[in-house]
Amino acid sequence: MIKILLFAVLAYFLGSLPNGVVIGKRVKGIDIRDHGSGNSGATNAYRVLGAKYGIIVLVADVLKGFIPVMLADMAGIQGISLILIGIVAIVGHSLSFFLEFKGGKGVATSLGVFLYLVPQVMVIIVAAFIAIVYTTRYISLASIVGAGLLPVLTSFMPLRDGISRPSIFIISLFMGLFVIYRHKTNITRLLNGTENKFKVK
Repeated sequence: MIKILLFAVLAYFLGSLPNGVVIGKRVKGIDIRDHGSGNSGATNAYRVLGAKYGIIVLVADVLKGFIPVMLADMAGIQGISLILIGIVAIVGHSLSFFLEFKGGKGVATSLGVFLYLVPQVMVIIVAAFIAIVYTTRYISLASIVGAGLLPVLTSFMPLRDGISRPSIFIISLFMGLFVIYRHKTNITRLLNGTENKFKVK
């Protein structure tokens, strides 16, 4: 139990690191939350800071989810405990201690967590994400569809050894709904036709 708690604390700390805010202040002396969509995640970093730094923030946010789960697995933590450590990292990103318990929408960090837990599922979701962004230019729509696909695919796709299908399905359903909820303002703008489209820089 102590080991699980230690990794949960590590996961929350890593998840809480506000990469977009830190990089924005370091490279341009601005808080990206004061610009663009007001979000601290990779999409807004791309809009505000440009492609180079947007990609850096994206990779860093993915690693926030991937690393704690990988380390916990290497330490012998398995099953539902391993999944929950990943969830803690996602919660840390969305409710960051460093940002007064505010944060991003959790898409990139969720990608990192589930890329480790269910890599084959995530390959399909990433492919669908890219296809939707390419055809519609809406990152929010791609994120929402990806979140919806997650529990569907985990219900029948191959899983990593030691991962229980009922457990990963329930958790992925919860996280999918959480990510969709975090996009509620984007959903409103999509329905109203006022959502910002992704522009290649």
